[in-house]
Amino acid sequence: MTATTTSTPSPRPTDPPPLDSADERLRRWRLVLGGEAGEDGTGRVLSGRDAAVDRTLEALYGAGSRPPGAGASAGPGAGRRSGGLGASAPRVARWLGDIRSYFPASVVQVMQRDALDRLGLTALLLEPELLEAVEPDVHLVGTLLSLGKAMPEEAKATAREVVRKVVEDLERRLASRTRTTLTGALDRSARAARPRHRDIDWNRTVRANLKHYLPEHRTVVPERLVGYARAARSVRKEVILCIDQSGSMAASVVHASVFGAVLASIRALDTRLVAFDTSVVDLTDQLADPVDVLFGVQLGGGTDINRALSYCQSRITRPADTVVVLISDLYEGGVREGMLERVAAMRASGVRFVTLLALSDEGAPAYDRENAAALAELGAPAFACTPDHFPEVMAAALEQRPLPVPEPGSRT
Repeated sequence: MTATTTSTPSPRPTDPPPLDSADERLRRWRLVLGGEAGEDGTGRVLSGRDAAVDRTLEALYGAGSRPPGAGASAGPGAGRRSGGLGASAPRVARWLGDIRSYFPASVVQVMQRDALDRLGLTALLLEPELLEAVEPDVHLVGTLLSLGKAMPEEAKATAREVVRKVVEDLERRLASRTRTTLTGALDRSARAARPRHRDIDWNRTVRANLKHYLPEHRTVVPERLVGYARAARSVRKEVILCIDQSGSMAASVVHASVFGAVLASIRALDTRLVAFDTSVVDLTDQLADPVDVLFGVQLGGGTDINRALSYCQSRITRPADTVVVLISDLYEGGVREGMLERVAAMRASGVRFVTLLALSDEGAPAYDRENAAALAELGAPAFACTPDHFPEVMAAALEQRPLPVPEPGSRT
């Protein structure tokens, strides 16, 4: 896990100031031509949002953007740009999220189709022998999901098989330990101080009362009975996973979907999975198959945490028995004050609120430090978590124990 103080946030680009018609034409030409200032004849230097937009265009259409082996045309300016997506799946996933933030839907669709061709992903999906030569991983899954409707119909079946292979591998690695850890936590949280006779756990009762052993009578006086509540066979805890599906959260979305399916398989938990960007989609009905969950996610776009938390709050029926897990980098595009007020209200009602800046093995994430600090003041510290440590975090939340938040600057 990674403390909130170990990473530096990536500043969100700001909109350019209003321009007159002549400056606007120069700006657009500068974005079209690319290259360094002074080389394109406009003399215009880009900054803020324009610079970010230029980087996304350069990554796809620049001379250095072709995948290895694709080759680049020689001639003046060839190789001038050093940007590009190359073979890095994490960069591809982030880029696919960025273009949704900067361009209208019609332009995004064109750029996604171009990305399929220029990155060789179409060939990869349509040629089984090429697919077999690639080791599918979480980042490739994030890239495939980010492509969404731009993916050719004939490639979707292959993409689904790639996703299933990665999901099944994650389930083998994480499911057993998660079920064992959380089942133990649920059992401990369900113990009754005064159980009925048939609900007494005699082994734990004897261990808890060994200090009351009477040698002369060769017996233990059970001053404290330990058992399980009769409700242990029914749903006792509710878990809501609220997942930010912006492009930068691709790996976290994949892991959260797998964990959501695992949690849903535990009878003592009532699990709900909600994904959001500027809209909210409830994927709870698809939790039986995490692959269905992932194909119900649309990576990219903006972020409205307040709206997502409003939906989650409306679905809480037993606050004292509910754990809400928000997985987000906290870059709020909605109403920040509303987001914080909802967290405070849920905490006051008895909900255990957990904020994970990332659920992945990618290292320290970029996140909104101001919002993370505000949540910490509300008693909901924000920290990054690796998939291997997620079961311990959930166990602590279910048992109402202190969360295993790392010390600032440390990693586990």
